[in-house]
Amino acid sequence: MFGPVNSILSLIFWLLSIAAFVMCAWALIHALRIPTRAFPAAGKQTKPLWLIILGFATLFTFAGAVNYYGMGMPGLLTIISVIAAGIYLADVKPAVNEYRGGGGSQGPYGPW
Repeated sequence: MFGPVNSILSLIFWLLSIAAFVMCAWALIHALRIPTRAFPAAGKQTKPLWLIILGFATLFTFAGAVNYYGMGMPGLLTIISVIAAGIYLADVKPAVNEYRGGGGSQGPYGPW
């Protein structure tokens, strides 16, 4: 009786899990590319701490995306992981982008 509804909800939760994994992986890759000195200079936590947080967040969301827990819905660790990656992307990423480095010549719209 609830077969089609359950399959649609399972698909929605799986797509949300994939989106959470992509978001956490994006935050982790960004944190890896930023110089270590940029984090304290921006007044944020250290780079190793963010790498640990985002590394575990990526691991937990990957496990949720491949349905490692055996549940159809995202678990508590997946939700916490999305919150951690969201904090990084909304607060830390804009602050440390100013310290990205690169040098070189600057054009009117940024480096070229």
